[in-house]
Amino acid sequence: MSRPIHVLLHASDPITRAGLAAQLAGCPDIDLVDAGPGPAAGLPPSCGGDTTVDVALVDVALVSVDTVDKRTFDLIRGLYQAGTPVVLIVTDLDSADVTAVVEAGITALIRRAGATPDQVLAAIRGAASGEGFLPPDLLGGLLSQVRHVQCQVLTPRGLTLSGISERERDVLRLVSEGCDTREIGRQLCYSERTVKNVLQDVTRRYGLRNRSHAVAYALRQGLL
Repeated sequence: MSRPIHVLLHASDPITRAGLAAQLAGCPDIDLVDAGPGPAAGLPPSCGGDTTVDVALVDVALVSVDTVDKRTFDLIRGLYQAGTPVVLIVTDLDSADVTAVVEAGITALIRRAGATPDQVLAAIRGAASGEGFLPPDLLGGLLSQVRHVQCQVLTPRGLTLSGISERERDVLRLVSEGCDTREIGRQLCYSERTVKNVLQDVTRRYGLRNRSHAVAYALRQGLL
């Protein structure tokens, strides 16, 4: 980045906060948005903070906690909804927590026991550039959970992780190839009414205008 990365810092205790602040203060490409005392100083009230900061001016939030509890989840969700990438440093973490914090909106996850200054800085810089990070030993568990959801929850309902069903994907693919409703129905052995209903469901779900808009959206999102 051509300008410093503006980092909002939250730590569950003042000693950890002071240590992280001192580490980041020595980096010319890092600018702490707030480095005041108190574990939640500088965070918006909706995110559990006791002072307000304009999150539009924040590039990355660095959150360090012992465990992920409701307060932590609320904090992560609030920052994610504000469009702020979150780098989470945590002491105690199990496989269920990994899935939960990913769903809440983190961009990078680091175990405190294995966190080195270089690793923290790399995670912050990567998050500012849109890159994620997850320790290799946690990645396998997350992928297993994703596969479980796909096999046990989505597939029996005809859904995929992309949010559209195989039937919807087939219909959109044929629309993208220039097929009209009758041709799509003939190729997929559907009635024309079924084809129209599939397209209406997709356009309504994603707030799209018509079938052309649906195809363009699917292509942009990598669904086709």
